Amino acid sequence: MGDDIFNHPRLASVYDPLDPDRGDLDAYVAMAAEFGARRVLDVGCGTGTFALLLADRGIEVTGVDPAAASLDVARAKPGADRVHWLHGDATTLPPLRVDLATMTANVAQAILAPADWAATLRGVHAALRPGGRFVFETRDPANRAWERSWTKELSRKVTEVEGVGAVESWVELLDVSEPLVSFRWTWVFASDGEVLTSDSTLLFRDRDEVEADLVAQGYTVDDVRDAPDRPGRELVFVASRPE
Repeated sequence: MGDDIFNHPRLASVYDPLDPDRGDLDAYVAMAAEFGARRVLDVGCGTGTFALLLADRGIEVTGVDPAAASLDVARAKPGADRVHWLHGDATTLPPLRVDLATMTANVAQAILAPADWAATLRGVHAALRPGGRFVFETRDPANRAWERSWTKELSRKVTEVEGVGAVESWVELLDVSEPLVSFRWTWVFASDGEVLTSDSTLLFRDRDEVEADLVAQGYTVDDVRDAPDRPGRELVFVASRPE
């Protein structure tokens, strides 16, 4: 189903303009080139920004997401017909053989239940060709990101969205029960005064746990990299399906 931030039609429609800087995707585009990927599975594709970046480079892309409203936004973008969009998740995929699978941003951390996480890893593994790679990121729990800016005072901003008007937004921490951290986003639409909220929870797995989970599902862990745009804050895992 996905959190309201992704599944509410009004919120999905302003997701991109409220978060326009997607420089975090540059590293993933570079890795697709590094690994010579011609077929890519983007798990948790959201509004399709990364999938379309790859499609622009002639790569065959399948994007899957459980939030129908986000997929509606993705399908309406220029060039969207070059991507195969699926409503679902990594456990509901049709037969695929891709060179690279990705989960960008908070996708991995939003999968909370151990059984769901294991099923996701198995689903991606089944979609990879032998020798194919799986790349995803997770915030390093040692960095404790929630202690710095997850407050209304530090996160509040007002964004002018074309065709929508001013949208005020902020995030507030709700609960920290490590490794789980819960927070609430709030949006206020100036045009009609509507206030919308979305509650989310992220699971902060440490490096050893993620590596062990990957190995348990048949992967080889090839590398754990630093996110170039957020050094010391993110762990980028590169795993592969053995040949």
